[in-house]
Amino acid sequence: MPTTHRIEPEIANLHGKISRDFKPILTIEPGDSILAKTLCYRWGFGPPLTPGTLPQIIPLDERKDPEHDGDMALDGPIAVKGAQPGMTLEVSIDELEVGSYGVVSTDTSERNRRLGLEDGFAVTSWEFDRDKGIAISNTGFAIKINPFLGWLGVAPAEPGYHSNHSGRRIGGNLDCKELGAGTKLYLPIEVEGALFSFGDGHATQGDGEICDTAIECPMDVCRLTLNLRDDMPLEWPIARLPGAWITFGFHEDLTEAMYVATSNMLDLMVEKLGVSRKEAYMLASQVVDLRITQIVNPTYGVHAVWADDTLVLNGK
Repeated sequence: MPTTHRIEPEIANLHGKISRDFKPILTIEPGDSILAKTLCYRWGFGPPLTPGTLPQIIPLDERKDPEHDGDMALDGPIAVKGAQPGMTLEVSIDELEVGSYGVVSTDTSERNRRLGLEDGFAVTSWEFDRDKGIAISNTGFAIKINPFLGWLGVAPAEPGYHSNHSGRRIGGNLDCKELGAGTKLYLPIEVEGALFSFGDGHATQGDGEICDTAIECPMDVCRLTLNLRDDMPLEWPIARLPGAWITFGFHEDLTEAMYVATSNMLDLMVEKLGVSRKEAYMLASQVVDLRITQIVNPTYGVHAVWADDTLVLNGK
């Protein structure tokens, strides 16, 4: 009988960088679920108490491992019994519910300079009306909520401790707005137990995450179910939405990220349609959309979307 495990965003359950050397906070059976809360944006930035500030809830010197906990706060890692390198972790995103507030911030960067925005740090605060499904800013604007987790990933095989600000082959800081409740994410496993982590709640975001952040928020409910697959070997993450497939690409160069996402989509189409790679290439030009996932992380993201209703096979 599958078990649901509860995780609170307490210091003992959080970590910053990603590493195969972190000890799991929990070991679960395949098919078990996680019911968790997450902190807001890095290590729990709270709603601005005064204009232009972001109070931090858990300062560095109070964290479990101050040497390695300088990046975003993640729940985990969670080990899955039987997970081995070469297998795939299936993450079913069953339910997501935002907390009561969110923040958007931007700061000085080369990207902002190119856009004529050189006046440094700025922040807006948002309150959520969860019954109506909207976020309302302190400046009077309202936006429809579309909750998702920006960070979903497993531990890399490379030794040492690594920044969690990027998307990688093993998932990570994907920042993909398509990964809401009702979707499944598939991640290639590189270490025993998988060592799955998650966090970085977003209330909503446009493709690109242009200004540096989404509406970053704590999540009051994250219900995720973890399963193992030994019948779908992967080199990069893919996702299944209601009615569509997504493949991902991440690279320091946006063009290279595009090629990775496209190549992964061609692999998927070859498998699903039973066609040659060249035929998949020509079909993809008609039915696959390329989208810029985000341009703000150290590795840019591109995702390719193939909707089920765009292609009829053999007249069926």
